[in-house]
Amino acid sequence: MKTYEVYKNIRKRAMIMGLPIAWFALMMTAVIGSLLLIIFSFSVLVIVGVFVGNAALYIGLTQITKNPSLVHVKNVFPKTISNKKQSLLYYEDD
Repeated sequence: MKTYEVYKNIRKRAMIMGLPIAWFALMMTAVIGSLLLIIFSFSVLVIVGVFVGNAALYIGLTQITKNPSLVHVKNVFPKTISNKKQSLLYYEDD
């Protein structure tokens, strides 16, 4: 009888071809754009350049996925919002 392994990593991110969903979508957008470029250009140099560019994009995205500290994104919003005074200056009139 065939046995199946239990999938225990249910909380991990979904990955397609080793990339998270958003970066896979970026890769597919680049592939579709490069296909349009190949269709409307008849230069061998452009075709080779498109293949090299797509390969470089894929390798770059997989390296960023493996080591996310390469692209450090700073948090835009604060963790807490408070009405507490930040300075000792008193701006209101008595």
